[in-house]
Amino acid sequence: MKIGVFTALFQNRSFEEALDMIKQFGIDVIEVGTGGFVGNAHCNASLLLTDEMKITQFKRVVEERGLFISAFSCHGNPLHPQKAIADKHQQDLRDTIKLAEKLGIERINLFAGCPGDSENSKYPNWPVCPWPDDYLAISKWQWEEKIIPFWQEEVKFARQHGIHKLCFEMHPGDSVYNPEKLLRLREAVGEEIGCNFDPSHLFWQGINPIAAIRKLGQAIYHVHAKDVKIDPFNTSVNGVLDTKHYSEEMNRSWIFRTVGYGHGYQFWKDFVSTLRLIGYDYVLSIEHEDSLMSSREGLDKAVTFLKEIVLTEECQKMFWA
Repeated sequence: MKIGVFTALFQNRSFEEALDMIKQFGIDVIEVGTGGFVGNAHCNASLLLTDEMKITQFKRVVEERGLFISAFSCHGNPLHPQKAIADKHQQDLRDTIKLAEKLGIERINLFAGCPGDSENSKYPNWPVCPWPDDYLAISKWQWEEKIIPFWQEEVKFARQHGIHKLCFEMHPGDSVYNPEKLLRLREAVGEEIGCNFDPSHLFWQGINPIAAIRKLGQAIYHVHAKDVKIDPFNTSVNGVLDTKHYSEEMNRSWIFRTVGYGHGYQFWKDFVSTLRLIGYDYVLSIEHEDSLMSSREGLDKAVTFLKEIVLTEECQKMFWA
């Protein structure tokens, strides 16, 4: 198991500068954004695809620093009810798939997306309760008419380009926001549908990440190392559903934190141990979204913390058994 980092935390710097900074922390694995909400500051897939020399240069910049790309990240909403947004995010994804094929990158991290409530919608609609019955009708229409048919076609496209690991991040506001929804899509579409497991998005839904890992098992294809702090005072009054801006840290029910600042060593030791139990031995990719720390300090503290708990060597034969 290796420690990696999502380069988006240094997106205000050139790709080369970002990689040089990351190397200073002793990291040799990166995750790179290619479009959607995360942008393409370090990797414009559509541009690279126009020129093989540009692809060669991109590859050289990574390899000459001894780095390895664990996944491309293309988190968008290709099911957005506004066609221009949906088409752009779908094109970002397809370009990412084609670039991943050329570079031999096996995993793409993404969102399933969220449709509206009808063909005439302007904004996404995220139904999360069964009553009034309107919400059940919306959810049924979304899954049967939009979500499953769309991803059946996208998985066909991915297969044609040799990509077999689409790693959906379970995030509130998205159609796939918990293990049940992830497994529903996987069952309907195929084993190309897997998970980019981010425990921070589960904590604030009241989901136990350890139980979720055990439930998902072999469907976990990639993992984010990101924490969240639940505010006991605000949550006691308002619960965990919170629409206040992320910058209102004092008033929110929860905020994203660097690993170790939301949950301590025992959770994270259990986290990596459970990943090993289900056979995951790939990358813990640090995603920095801690508004109380600079990108550099957040990364430094995350790397220091994870080095204490990550399991790096293969299991040995149980001589005692």
